[in-house]
Amino acid sequence: MKWKGRRQSSNVEDRRGMSGRGKLVAGGGIIGLIFVIAQFVLSDGDVSVLEQLQDPGTSQTEQRELTAEEKELGDFTEVVLADTEDVWNEIFASQNMTYNEPGMVLFSDAVRTGCGNASAATGPFYCPADQKVYMDLTFFEELRTRFGAKGGDFAIAYVIAHEVGHHVQNVLGTASEVRRLQQQSSQTEANELSVAMELQADFYAGIWAHYNQEYLQEGDIEEALSAANAVGDDAIQRRVSGNVNPDSFTHGTSKQRMEWFMKGYRSGDMNQRDTFSALLH
Repeated sequence: MKWKGRRQSSNVEDRRGMSGRGKLVAGGGIIGLIFVIAQFVLSDGDVSVLEQLQDPGTSQTEQRELTAEEKELGDFTEVVLADTEDVWNEIFASQNMTYNEPGMVLFSDAVRTGCGNASAATGPFYCPADQKVYMDLTFFEELRTRFGAKGGDFAIAYVIAHEVGHHVQNVLGTASEVRRLQQQSSQTEANELSVAMELQADFYAGIWAHYNQEYLQEGDIEEALSAANAVGDDAIQRRVSGNVNPDSFTHGTSKQRMEWFMKGYRSGDMNQRDTFSALLH
């Protein structure tokens, strides 16, 4: 992705130099905790969900100087967030709506959020309570080494755009409506609603990429698809346990995630965002 020398968002807070370390009380990394995080996102920021992940009584604070590589990566994320701001401001304005830009927090190890305490084991996530995306960038190394995703900066851009997609859902009222429906549903139906939410966020990431094509480089879309493939529920379950249980899916299969990202990327059409009718019967 072409990013150097371009506008950087002023809505990024870098806390990596002040990393909070805490005792993880629910193990397994992002893969083991993927269902917990789906519950959190769809709970409109229920603090109790995130606080399952970390014992705040053990937290400590460490300060360190960021490396040159870390600083450059931080600059990159600021450009990506700025690009999402430009795209979504334009889309909302075209519909006579106002886009309230989200913040983004870069952190290491653990972080306090408007939704409670979170460990790096959660991976990237969006907190609707404070309308911020939280990113521990070491997640992408785990994604590459443990789950076979391609490296490259656009994998990071895809994940940021996906989390910003959850913010779009929050602004449009989709998240609150899904939460209401989940409270009236069985666990299997609630999981299906969660999958629809996640696939729609992938679609929104594709929408962003569609309107950001002037900055894309050869191989960028392949990097995004590789990341989407790596975090499909079926791929994760197969790698972790060797078994696949569709009723427990909360984010969608690898195929679904790639397809909905590409649908947004190819069409650029917000009218095609209805993942719910496509999945729910």
